[in-house]
Amino acid sequence: MKTIQEKMLFLYKFSQAPKQVGSITPSSAFLAKKMLEAIDWREVRHVAELGAGTGAITKYIGEYNANRADVILFEKDTLLRDRLTNDYPGYACYADACNLRETLRAEGVDQLDCILSGLPFFNFPQGLRDRLMDEIVASLKPGGLFIAFQYSQQMKKQLSRLFEIEHVHYVPLNIPPAFVYVCRKRYDTYE
Repeated sequence: MKTIQEKMLFLYKFSQAPKQVGSITPSSAFLAKKMLEAIDWREVRHVAELGAGTGAITKYIGEYNANRADVILFEKDTLLRDRLTNDYPGYACYADACNLRETLRAEGVDQLDCILSGLPFFNFPQGLRDRLMDEIVASLKPGGLFIAFQYSQQMKKQLSRLFEIEHVHYVPLNIPPAFVYVCRKRYDTYE
């Protein structure tokens, strides 16, 4: 259950940078679990979470991550990133998902098996969306999963050009209600 302190911090961060944060409250447990249950955790060695925020999804990774895959978190906000580093000392934590490939090299990881995203793509200019998508596609292994939640279906067209969309789940028990895109990198995608 989210603490009042976590909710207040999230609301404060939203008021400071609404286009970067994207919502007034952290993601619900229903949303987090819908994202994480789409993954075959027996096959995952390396996973990244983009836009980890207050850790609303991060805190459930341990429940699913039975084989103890390496986890790399990305959070742009310094205060939130510091909290994540403190709360999840076993996970590497970085500032900018636009440097995903560079981060993987620094971590000694060739490619990721799965990328989870809470980034508010709808709020980003198209150039930033494209740059992030280039990093995401290049960082995923062929057949790897990209699982992202969004508050609209605005990204569906761009995602369908880059991935096979396996499912789009609607999660009404979240504020605001969200869509979870479960996408798989095509085996014939070249970086």
